[in-house]
Amino acid sequence: MENYQNNSPDTQVVRSRGIYILPNLFTTGNLFFGFLAIVQSFHHDFLKAAYSILIASIFDNLDGKVARMAQATSQFGVEYDSLADLVSFGMAPAFLVFNSDLSSYNRLGLLAAFLFAACGALRLARFNVITTRVSSRYFVGLPIPAGAVFLVSLELVKNGPLSAIFSFSPGFFLAATYLVAILMVSPVLYRSFKEVRFLRKSLHTFVSVLLVALLFVLYPKQSLFLTVFGYTMWGPLEFFLFRYVMKKKQQMDPDHSPLERAPSRFSTFRGSRRRKI
Repeated sequence: MENYQNNSPDTQVVRSRGIYILPNLFTTGNLFFGFLAIVQSFHHDFLKAAYSILIASIFDNLDGKVARMAQATSQFGVEYDSLADLVSFGMAPAFLVFNSDLSSYNRLGLLAAFLFAACGALRLARFNVITTRVSSRYFVGLPIPAGAVFLVSLELVKNGPLSAIFSFSPGFFLAATYLVAILMVSPVLYRSFKEVRFLRKSLHTFVSVLLVALLFVLYPKQSLFLTVFGYTMWGPLEFFLFRYVMKKKQQMDPDHSPLERAPSRFSTFRGSRRRKI
């Protein structure tokens, strides 16, 4: 009983180390479902593999939030998260899209799947060692979870009603895989939506969220695809508008204030925000 109630510094250290387990458990869940998706792809359970990657993305989103809530950010957790992301959003989607749609293209399909995985690894590595100033409002290149969910959403809707509008042929998957791979390592800026203030217009926000939620309830697969497709294409469209129509550089920070330095994954994370790729 005395040992249990002991408030010595050693006890506090043990408790602090225990808190760090919680976010890493969510990262392990991310890694597990990514591994499960690879296994399911080998067994040609493509629909299950797609859902496994989606579940992995939920765990990937939760681990950072849990780490911040528990004030348990750590260098180990960030590196572990990066490795888990490579498996779940780099390797697993590559295996899925190759076994499901690209195998008929032989070497060309194999190259597309490998390029997706390689560009995903480069996307993560570039953020690990980034030294340039980047506003927190933007991602440089398509985030790797978004690229993975884009391929997964294609897999989910290819036999649905949207097939009358989009030609979800193996050739479409081939072109989409190459495109997403290139966007991940491109200098195209994607909005992170971290600075969005939903409470400024509460009525408009409520109606918008209600409509979006209704669409996702009625047509979950189609709504997911259209949302991710729109986000993926918005980056190049905005880049093109600024570069060739408005003929000016895209402002990294709309307020023209000094840009925040993107925290390196090799910097100190004590008390800082655990930033996702």
